[in-house]
Amino acid sequence: MKKKQTDREVFRDSVSTIDESGRRNWIYPVKPSGKFYNYRVYLSYLLLAILVFTPFIRVNDRPLFLFDILEGRFILFGKIFWPQDFFIFGLTMITLIVLLILFTVAFGRIFCGWICPQTIFMEMLFRRIEYFIEGSASKMKLRDKRPWDWEKIRVRGTKYVVFWGVSFLIGNIFLAYIIGSDQLLEIVTSPPTEHLTGFIAMLIFTTVFFFIYSWFREQVCIVVCPYGRLQGVMLDRDSMVVAYDYVRGEPRGKISKTAPDDLGDCIDCDLCVKVCPTGIDIRNGTQMECVHCTACMDACDSIMEKVNRPKGLIRYASEEGIAKNKPLRYTPRMRIYSVVLLALVGLLSFILVTRPDVEARILRVGGQLYHIQEEEGTISNLYNLHLVNKTFREVPVELRLLNYDGRIDIVGDRQLNVPAESNIQSPILIYLDRDQIQQRTTEIEIGIYSGDDRISTYRTNFHGPN
Repeated sequence: MKKKQTDREVFRDSVSTIDESGRRNWIYPVKPSGKFYNYRVYLSYLLLAILVFTPFIRVNDRPLFLFDILEGRFILFGKIFWPQDFFIFGLTMITLIVLLILFTVAFGRIFCGWICPQTIFMEMLFRRIEYFIEGSASKMKLRDKRPWDWEKIRVRGTKYVVFWGVSFLIGNIFLAYIIGSDQLLEIVTSPPTEHLTGFIAMLIFTTVFFFIYSWFREQVCIVVCPYGRLQGVMLDRDSMVVAYDYVRGEPRGKISKTAPDDLGDCIDCDLCVKVCPTGIDIRNGTQMECVHCTACMDACDSIMEKVNRPKGLIRYASEEGIAKNKPLRYTPRMRIYSVVLLALVGLLSFILVTRPDVEARILRVGGQLYHIQEEEGTISNLYNLHLVNKTFREVPVELRLLNYDGRIDIVGDRQLNVPAESNIQSPILIYLDRDQIQQRTTEIEIGIYSGDDRISTYRTNFHGPN
């Protein structure tokens, strides 16, 4: 028993997908089934449907989502964003990182097993296609060991052709998010020679996507993604994880007439290992490779049901809960993290909702201080005005001084009409009465109006004599 226990500790010295010689240990996970797997299937199909159909949804004749990297134009929920809004993008990324960290500390790696695109594509799309074409995991393993014959070429060739086709389809869907569905349909229905560069780029993307899901697979989670390594410092004893109840399950052993009376509920069937997509043994505890996909939970529950023992030997739990045999509870720390999560989402939503339709930037012209008009008793400063229209309609704009009496003249005496999804620049002169200038630098507020509606306010400095 001591030697067997020592053998179980070997997992700490290696990765489940690499053998002792350093070569790839190919994983043949058994197709899971059960309550949690069905929930994941429903959620995955919903997310895949959102991915496929969202590029074709239009609001005010514009895409619901568009990430036009080449032109620096982004549309989210029907609102347009420009490079000037990069701070919102940065804030969004910081918020998402904090959300992910806090969510992991409180609720473990649920994101990886239930929402992560890598898991959804691999387990709920390509793996299911593989099961349909090649059969069970044992058949795939036996077919790999066989020499190449017509049956093996036919099955593998069919799978790879389907994998390639699905990868190409997904690549075009991603492209629709970048160039828009209208332009995508135009490209698809025209000869490849008319857009050869884009066609070659799509073939490269398809090849990379095909390589990931036909060969690289779980190595993305283990080797490439840093999240698995970070979870070791983000989880603690109260975090919710997919865990094996060692208090109830140990010592494990097969069911037999000669089995000791002190055996735990684990019958050592290893089905939890066979269904794991990363090849780990969850009974060794939380590991870097575990993506919390719940396949082991369903597998263990099915065995417990057959041997008339309570389900939940492997379940969502915390290390503290298992050690003290307590049910998972919503701890005060989880409540605090949940409040922080909601506050961050609320802050980001507030920034997005209150973002002005027209953004103004007014900068004083370099090298010029001020000009005194002796006859009318005013002082003028020259500025450069830059207006960015973040809507899909033309916006007429008027500038008004808010905190001082004065006037604003547009050089060229023209109207400020900002075209839809565009920007304009114009020099402007701001005049203030000389008796209003009490110091060298005066802060002024300029209201940007469209009709009677003030759409934004801009503050800048006005220079004058001491």
